[in-house]
Amino acid sequence: MPEVGVRELKNRTSEIVRAVREGRVEYVITYRGRPAARLVPIDEEEEGEQAWQELERLSQEISARWQSDRSAVELLDEVRR
Repeated sequence: MPEVGVRELKNRTSEIVRAVREGRVEYVITYRGRPAARLVPIDEEEEGEQAWQELERLSQEISARWQSDRSAVELLDEVRR
């Protein structure tokens, strides 16, 4: 698995992301020479489904705890004015 420093990642972001997306290459991102993160390709279908499930769970949790008689949209409109 190739390593890439934060500064190099910044300078070559498009190239590296393309390699991850198209070539399924995994990178270790380093900060000051030490591993800090991994950049790995995702399985779009699986990740998308997981994201929607998490959003649905959060929606239910927020709805269960919502204490205002006004909707979130109404409250945001008020704040924006």
